[in-house]
Amino acid sequence: MMRLLLLLLGLLSAPLMAAPLNIYAASSLTEVVNDLADAWAKAGHERPVPVLGASSALARQVQAGAPANLFLSADEQWMDVLDRAGLLVAGTRADLLTNRLVLVVPAADRRKVVIGNNFAFAALVGRARWVTGDPASVPVGRYARAALSNLGVWAAAEPTLARAENVRSALAFVERGDAVAGIVYATDAKASAKVRVAGVFPAVSHPPIVYPVAVVKGGDSAEARAFLAFLRGPAARRLFVARGFGMAR
Repeated sequence: MMRLLLLLLGLLSAPLMAAPLNIYAASSLTEVVNDLADAWAKAGHERPVPVLGASSALARQVQAGAPANLFLSADEQWMDVLDRAGLLVAGTRADLLTNRLVLVVPAADRRKVVIGNNFAFAALVGRARWVTGDPASVPVGRYARAALSNLGVWAAAEPTLARAENVRSALAFVERGDAVAGIVYATDAKASAKVRVAGVFPAVSHPPIVYPVAVVKGGDSAEARAFLAFLRGPAARRLFVARGFGMAR
């Protein structure tokens, strides 16, 4: 009985294990966020839990009270939504990464496209479907619509658009051959052997692709701030660059 009592007292006095960090991150960060989580765990921390999806969907989940510690968005607009709502920890928001917008086709399709003003997008697609994220909410779709509009081909391209819920869903459409072309990020194309880059959009054709990061107020902790510092450090930088991202700073 005494041993049992001592054991119970020991359990009650032992510090509770901290819950792992929940990292809400744009789906285009899938591979690198898992790389980062592994590196953090290797350094002796509890492995963070990546929660991946469209920046729009994740931001809405945070608004609804989801237990996020950090948010990594694929554009500034959805981070702005949370910022205006007072859901971010002041002073933690920072621009972290950059990316490029590319036109991809199935790997067996050897066509190359020179992307410029009034380029032959409609001829590339024909009567088939092309895909990107839903321009109404998904960052990659908004970038794609801006680029095609600035280049003078959006009106011809929109009728055959298949609207995906996030960039990885768009990539999967092209991988399966359900779409003849897709507009995704360069890092998504790099992550897949089933697609090929047919062309790269001029950087001036769309707003800069910037990924901001911030600590979410409801999930603020010393561990969350330490992970944010890690994201901005040299070890994380090497992982980001290896996956094809540019650094915002």
